[in-house]
Amino acid sequence: MKETIELTGHIIDSGIFQRVLDTIMDMRGDFEIIRLDVGKRKTEESYAQLIVEGSREMFDELERLGATLPTAEAETKKAPENGVLPDNFYGTTHHPTFIYLNGKWREVDSLEMDCIVVVDRERKRAVCKRQGLVEKGEDVVVGLKGIKVSAPQRSREPMDIFGFMSSGVSPEKPVNEYIINLAEEMKRVKDAGGFIIHVVGTAMAHTGADRALAELIRMGYMQAMFTGNGFATMDIEKQFFGTTLGMDEKTGRVLKRGYKSHLVAINEISKAGGLKEAVGKGVLKGGVMYECIKHGVPFVIGGSLRDDGPLPDTITDVMEAQDEMRKYVQNADMCIIYASMLHGIATGNMLPSRVKTVAIDINPYVVTRLQDRGTTHALGIVSDPCVLLPRLVEELKKLE
Repeated sequence: MKETIELTGHIIDSGIFQRVLDTIMDMRGDFEIIRLDVGKRKTEESYAQLIVEGSREMFDELERLGATLPTAEAETKKAPENGVLPDNFYGTTHHPTFIYLNGKWREVDSLEMDCIVVVDRERKRAVCKRQGLVEKGEDVVVGLKGIKVSAPQRSREPMDIFGFMSSGVSPEKPVNEYIINLAEEMKRVKDAGGFIIHVVGTAMAHTGADRALAELIRMGYMQAMFTGNGFATMDIEKQFFGTTLGMDEKTGRVLKRGYKSHLVAINEISKAGGLKEAVGKGVLKGGVMYECIKHGVPFVIGGSLRDDGPLPDTITDVMEAQDEMRKYVQNADMCIIYASMLHGIATGNMLPSRVKTVAIDINPYVVTRLQDRGTTHALGIVSDPCVLLPRLVEELKKLE
């Protein structure tokens, strides 16, 4: 396969041009630089045109880095059956993507990574869909013609805590300074009417950080929450018994017959008819789930194989849970993930790369996985989120 590709933007100082050449060489391709116009000032963009020869897989990688083929209409083929895609379908990244349709570049709506682009020719629009939602007869984008990806580029402004494409994960970082800067950024997002999603793991209930999380809701720093049946159940159990999985929150000791406390908590919510009904009837009088309902913060409780119960509000169909989460991720300006590998990585895969993403976990592997998605604005903190969150609340109160 031999094609002429183009690169435009801040491709030199963002490292994009170098990554393109490295990719070609690593994948046994060949290139000839036909034109290279380098911006002479930091505000000026650069342009490169290359003749490239190599495999289809190599061109897929180049396209993900922002390389575009000469302008041509995007190609589509009909989906043969529901959930079945035509061969050579185009798989999306989470970077802004444009389709050349009817002589005009059109941005793909509802973009997320590892999905499909479907074209509505009557409305002259392109929309991102997960594979299972593609319907028979829909026009699915195939190949690489008429596709342009806007890869992350270095900001013209000085670096903030959300470093460009940063991936250095280590516990040896200035956590206190991160907390102060994160609080300032959250305040800016809130003051601008922005949307902050919090993804919460079960450890937040076990260790007492749920109180700080509830305070964030009351202060207006949460616009949506994603979690699992485990955290929601423990949050409720704590309100009823002062325990999580039978462990006393004050002493850390497991109480006699405490092993069934979470089942009793689920049962009480089920008897009430659900979480909203339990709050309305005065059955549930505190906790994170209570605060979400009282302050109108939407939440998605996604189930898993190991769930007990589950709670009536838990969505046990994982694809249905994904689709419910998708209702909120496109609105996000910031996403903060605490001690949650399962729901954290799932959320990270749905977020557009423009969203400022914060991953806080004591396990460096989780932080690395979430940072290495290629998001433009990422902050990874290897720390105990249950210690960090109360400090974050303190800093936010200073800014109010």
